[in-house]
Amino acid sequence: MKVVHITSAHSRFDIRIFQKECKTLAAHGYDISLIVADGNGDEKAGGVNILDAGFLRGRLNRMFKTTKMVYEKAASLQADVYHLHDPELIPVGLKLKKLGKFVIFDSHEDVPKQILSKPYLRPVSRRVISFLFSVYERFACRKMDGILTATPYIRDKFLSINTNVVDINNFPLVGELAADVAWGEKKQEVCYVGGITSIRGVREVVEALGRVRTASRLNLVGDFSEPGVEVDVKKKPGWSFVNQCGQLGRSEVRDIMGRSAAGLVTFYPLPNHVDAQPNKMFEYMSSGIPVIASNFPLWREIIEGNDCGICVDPLNPQSIADAIDFIIENPERAEQMGRNGQKAVSERYNWDVEGRRLLKFYADLAKG
Repeated sequence: MKVVHITSAHSRFDIRIFQKECKTLAAHGYDISLIVADGNGDEKAGGVNILDAGFLRGRLNRMFKTTKMVYEKAASLQADVYHLHDPELIPVGLKLKKLGKFVIFDSHEDVPKQILSKPYLRPVSRRVISFLFSVYERFACRKMDGILTATPYIRDKFLSINTNVVDINNFPLVGELAADVAWGEKKQEVCYVGGITSIRGVREVVEALGRVRTASRLNLVGDFSEPGVEVDVKKKPGWSFVNQCGQLGRSEVRDIMGRSAAGLVTFYPLPNHVDAQPNKMFEYMSSGIPVIASNFPLWREIIEGNDCGICVDPLNPQSIADAIDFIIENPERAEQMGRNGQKAVSERYNWDVEGRRLLKFYADLAKG
């Protein structure tokens, strides 16, 4: 089966798209191509043919001109199945359906809820755009041959739209981030890995570093996407306790997690967050460190249910500071939490399990 994965927004080596889905399918005999739009040219990696449709700057260019370039590249390949990874590619999927192709939409996020959290939109505009996209999503996704979702919550939403819906959770690759570091060799540090934005709690985390008793430091891995937020947090007293690491490769991320005593994921209680399953939460667990996470019901079920971390009020810097101090001051308890999280990942929250679900989905698609 010739399969083309398409993204106009993600990097060519995106963890979910390339490292997990494309490489898993390629390893099991599928002819896999991945169309990207980054301007870095074509290459073959991990058994996947990576094809570059070209790069254009700006959000509007990506939504309109880039999607046209991606469609033309995709249509020229004459594949059996097209697997779309961005909401702006839904119109591309409808065009490919008219050509008689099988089309899958992979919903990484609950997009209507995500729109409600966009800081660059006015509140009224958010609600209107969210509603209009929701209507369009329901119309278009009925026509798709299958829907994959990153969480059970998003799956349940799509089940009312399409009969062929499967959740392929974005759980970590077993062993990828497990650092062989004895607990006694860890630094008096915690880490955050991922995109850095205000709604992901960076202000409160930096303020918490200024309140901790233990003088702990934060390894901050990732890039700021809001320049004003970066300027603001660097003025806070807690910034003197931050190691700004920037964007790092996967082996470097493993090393950062290995030296850290806990991982932070203290997102704001926004519609697109409370039912999400952020990849970084499970990556911290897989690396064997406790998780300090927002106290959303779903997250409490995962973290407290597996006794692998502490849930806090993400809007309360003192709550975050207290959790950091507890981890640092109780190394034996922290080590046990880390082991519990690693065990939960090895048994349940891992890509081996999800990869088998992906392969079954494709096998069923091939049958009919």
